[in-house]
Amino acid sequence: MVPTSYYLVLSAVLFGLGVVAFVFKRNIITIFMSIELMLNAVNLAFVAFSRALGQLQGQVFVFFVIVVAAAEAAVGLAIIIVIARNRGTLDVERVDSLKH
Repeated sequence: MVPTSYYLVLSAVLFGLGVVAFVFKRNIITIFMSIELMLNAVNLAFVAFSRALGQLQGQVFVFFVIVVAAAEAAVGLAIIIVIARNRGTLDVERVDSLKH
């Protein structure tokens, strides 16, 4: 059996990679993917703790986080497509106003 600490270290590494990508990338799609990576890292930690404690509450919470992430992905991608069509770019530095 794999110890819970391995899962938590993997979760922390994934979350850290997501934060680094969020801070340093300039493409909206990459930023969006890094947010999803951070959400999945938290989900991995919830499942690890749920398994370690022998309770299902963590897995139920992961289900709700996945549902919210799916809704966020649908709305976020729609906004990204509209911005790409109107502005012609997905660079964060060039997309600074939402009034046009």
